[in-house]
Amino acid sequence: MVEKKESQVQLTPMQEYVTQHGGTEKPFENEYWNHKEPGIYVDVISGEPLFSSTDKFDSGTGWPSFSRPIAKAIVAEHQDNRHGMVRTEVKAAGTDSHLGHVFTDGPKDKGGLRYCINSAALRFIPKADLEKEGYGEYLVLFSADQK
Repeated sequence: MVEKKESQVQLTPMQEYVTQHGGTEKPFENEYWNHKEPGIYVDVISGEPLFSSTDKFDSGTGWPSFSRPIAKAIVAEHQDNRHGMVRTEVKAAGTDSHLGHVFTDGPKDKGGLRYCINSAALRFIPKADLEKEGYGEYLVLFSADQK
């Protein structure tokens, strides 16, 4: 996988607001909230694989929701007391970019977590392009044996 250096990444104003300033996109008005194509979602800054479509589900919230990250070590969780609430913020461990929040109201049969993630923090790599984009090792996530 070819890694991008943070200084080489051109963020849109929304991507910068979300990833660098802890912002949140509007529900139902973001790129991946209703996206159903098989593939992986990577950190928009570093290209680090974060989430798989195999763990994505419709939470009804208007943001992409996942039951788990591809690997626990690629996300960092921090207590977030902003906006008069106590929540658990999710950041990309490699870039410290704000991704969203994790809640305990996810599908019970998949561990009960809901990673509610901003589309602006992600870039989608379709399953068909994983090999050519340098993410071929993640094709195993889509094997017939994977549930």
